[in-house]
Amino acid sequence: MKIDLNADLGEGFGAYEYGEDERLFDVVSSANIACGFHAGDPHTMRATVEACVSRGVAIGAHPGLPDRLGFGRRELAISPREAADFILYQVGALSGFARAAGGRLRHVKLHGAFYHMASKDANLAEEVVQAVRSLDPGLLLYGLPGSCLEAAAAKFGIGYAAEGFADRAYLPDGQLVSRRLPGAVLERSEDVVRQALALAGQGRFQTLCVHGDTPQAAELARQIAEKLQQEGFEIAAPHANETKSVE
Repeated sequence: MKIDLNADLGEGFGAYEYGEDERLFDVVSSANIACGFHAGDPHTMRATVEACVSRGVAIGAHPGLPDRLGFGRRELAISPREAADFILYQVGALSGFARAAGGRLRHVKLHGAFYHMASKDANLAEEVVQAVRSLDPGLLLYGLPGSCLEAAAAKFGIGYAAEGFADRAYLPDGQLVSRRLPGAVLERSEDVVRQALALAGQGRFQTLCVHGDTPQAAELARQIAEKLQQEGFEIAAPHANETKSVE
């Protein structure tokens, strides 16, 4: 059994540090790196990519909406074409940093409101997927199972890794509880670890996320990794040929 453990990294910018990146690099198998819109900047992108290459962590792009003040977690009225341009601009930039560091981009995971908007809007999802595919058809897309993004990935023939969230509360229908509601983020370590094991045990998720801004994120990720390994899971980034992809 194999499962990926991912975290959102590189979300500092300028003089501001954010999250527990250094400690998370020692635990996670893949990183979703902010690309400068919701967080991050060119210098942070380069440093984070270089750290991934030196630590053997798979490099992923984490493009968000152009809303730094709201950390990309507020929905914006954007057209499908604008969504595609946001992808090309941000993912293209991070891919360049990856090549310059001697690595390569492995996956794309939308951030925050962008992630949820494209999960629910078929037109938005198709433009996002086609933009990703135009950059590199070998890239994986991380997203919610059963979403419009998954359907678009299947339609246009790119790999898709179904993602579960260790530190977010779920609704009965499998959707995430809105961050605007109390209890949306799980904070007790025992709850986070228990949920991670439950999600992994379902067999329908290829990757699990621990948010870098969750309190004690690195320690939570370490506990999750230890428990998963005790249960017989190998912590490793997915490959395109291991995920759903049809022409």
